[in-house]
This record gives sequence, C-alpha cells and structure tokens, in this order.
Amino acid sequence: MLFDNHNRPITYLRLAVTDRCNLRCFYCMPESGIKYLPKHQVLTYEEMERIVAVLARMGVSKVRLTGGEPFVRAGLMPFMERLAATPGLSELHMTTNGVLTAPHVAEMARLGMKSVNLSLDSLDRARFHEITRRDELPAVLGTLAKLLDHNIRVKINAVVMDGKNIDDLYPLAELARTQPIDVRFIEEMPFNGEGNHYPKLTWTHQRILQELRTFYPDLQALPAEPHATAAVYQAPGHVGTLGVIAAYTRTFCGSCNRIRLTAQGTLKTCLYDNGVLDVRALLRSGATDADLTATFLKAFAHRPKNGFEAEANRPEVSESMATIGG
Repeated sequence: MLFDNHNRPITYLRLAVTDRCNLRCFYCMPESGIKYLPKHQVLTYEEMERIVAVLARMGVSKVRLTGGEPFVRAGLMPFMERLAATPGLSELHMTTNGVLTAPHVAEMARLGMKSVNLSLDSLDRARFHEITRRDELPAVLGTLAKLLDHNIRVKINAVVMDGKNIDDLYPLAELARTQPIDVRFIEEMPFNGEGNHYPKLTWTHQRILQELRTFYPDLQALPAEPHATAAVYQAPGHVGTLGVIAAYTRTFCGSCNRIRLTAQGTLKTCLYDNGVLDVRALLRSGATDADLTATFLKAFAHRPKNGFEAEANRPEVSESMATIGG
C-alpha cells in the first residue's frame, strides 16, 4: 500500500493522454480554444506505460484515461491494450466526451473497461451546441447507447452552470429511471482557461441537491463508496443513481486517493495544485525506475491536506481542465 503524509492511500491515477479536444465546452476552455502542446512536449505512450508500471508496483491499482478527449490521439486502443496488461493494475477506466467513442466500445468491453465517465451537460440539442460550441449531441447519445449495450458501467458527468443548463437537471436525472446509469451533477470549477465565470458560485452542491429533491421528494442517500467524490442518492423505483460532486466546495479531500499526470508529464497530487513534479524531465534525463520511485515517494510525502491548501500555494487558478487532464 502507498500512503501520503496524511495517511491517505494513493491507489488511483488519472492519466491524461492528450490536452487536445474536439469540443469547446464553456466550463473548460474559451471559444477560441487553448494553445495546445507541441507533439514533442507530450508524453509518448511508451513513457506513460513506464510511469504506470512504476506506480503499479508502488500500489496504484486503478487508472482512468482522460484528456482533453482521449480519442483524438491516434493509437489509443493499442495503448489501452498494453496498459491493461500492466502487472498490478486491476482497473482501467475512461473519461470521454463520446463524440468519437462509439466505434471503439466493443473493443473497450473486450479489454475489460470497468467504467466510462461520459461528459453530457444537456439532452437538448440547441443547449448542447451552445455549451460545447459543437453540434455533436447525436454522436454522444449513440455512444451512450453502445456503452449500455455492452454492459460497461456509465457515469454521466454534468457540470451545473447557472444560466446554461439548469433546465436540463431533470431530463438528465430521468436517465437513471429505467437505465443503470449513474448521473452525477458537478459544481462548476474555474478550470476554463479564463478563471471564475461568476463572482460567487450559486449552484453549490447543497443547491443542486435541493433542486433534485424538488423532482424526487423521497430521494434516498446511499452509503458512500470508499474514496468517492460524489454523494450518491437514489429515487424510489429508479434503476440508476444520482450523484452530486462538490468539486469547487471540496468536501471530499479527506479521503482522496487520486493523483494526476498531465499530458506533458506533470504530476499533480491535488487537482488544485500547480504541479509538483516534472516527470517528463526525469524520464528524458535518464532516470531509473528506482529514481522515479524515490522521487514519487518524496512528492507524496508533501501532499497538501486539501484543495484549499493547494490553491493557496499557487497563482490564480485559470488553466483549462483539458490542460490539467479531465
């Protein structure tokens, strides 16, 4: 087992395979997009495989592939197949926007993909277009159907945005009525390439839950899974569940077991930190696996207690979530 300086286990790596994305979501980046990394600054698949192998030997057992959008990078499926064979790695997951995913779902199921987080902020085509600045809702819904057909667990991630998709909360929640879908509503964060969109966050996790209770007065809280970010609920008679993630309020830091590796190889031990280690530089300077292990252990021994402490030790939070890694 691998622990940080606050005695929290570290078992989960969020691995960004690219910072590029085929959408321009309001809560993630400006309409003009962001300046993407040159190819030589992005970790190669071989470098990622080596990092995962080292971390798996240290105790990391779960990897989630993120971006940007993972499927905009060529060669992703062969990489996933090699990654799934990593000794010590027992769970492979993905976060995707679903636009390019459908043709790969059968292969993902064959590889044993444990779950897919599908970004979906509206079921209304016009609002989806407004939020993502692309008209791709039919493709995303096609991916959702294929994932369900192949019995891959689906978690829908919907960022709640004032003035953008409040009318979508009920239609999205209704997806869980007859299908085994976990619909999670997420507080908006300032990782959009611009900084906070609002002087004050109005749609907090408390308000989101209050809104859900107007639809489902008998909403029941379910026991929390270890290290879960979402508070999970179920409406009577629903097959799936509803979740609320306090991503901005940060109520779940005390049980956080996650670390992140950006596409350029920066280790983040907290979503809100500014990056604590340039792993790419280590790899390309000839570091051995023993060197990597020792350096990782040093970084984990200085992990911030929570997201507020991490944020206090850096300049203003304003980078895109695509740069951070989902």
